[in-house]
Amino acid sequence: MDLNRFELNDLLLAAIKSEMESNELYSKMAKKTKNDLLSGKLIFLAREEIKHRAFIEDIYRNHYPDKDLKIPSETPVPLPKVKMDEDTSLSNLLKQAMVAEQAASDFYKHLAGRFEAGSKINNTLMYFADMEIGHYKILDVEKNSMERYEEDDVYWPMIHAGP
Repeated sequence: MDLNRFELNDLLLAAIKSEMESNELYSKMAKKTKNDLLSGKLIFLAREEIKHRAFIEDIYRNHYPDKDLKIPSETPVPLPKVKMDEDTSLSNLLKQAMVAEQAASDFYKHLAGRFEAGSKINNTLMYFADMEIGHYKILDVEKNSMERYEEDDVYWPMIHAGP
């Protein structure tokens, strides 16, 4: 992912917008599932996106103190979008979210390069890149499990309940 053609403010706004959209997506997905364990993981991911957004907003405000933080409806930065409607299967949403998480990891690695190596911002953005891969792995495990349930039309609401 080559981000060199984009201005830093556009990249930061794209990151904020992406984190907002991811939070909304994971929150909606959590409500869509009957699986409490998956719902909990999705809520966890939604909360992670809130933390990422707050950090990126701080960077924006520190670099552009005279600009209002105004999230555009569209950004020039090509980040994948997850298409969700009421008929979209959960496994399909998980697949799309995995693509978005991989892209977010690549995005944060490249964005980190815009800041001095070893600086707090650089290190935190590299950490975000690693976290996005962690999110990808969580989604991958759940997608594989979900596909088995959808394939066999099997669901046990208390499958994760202990004795």
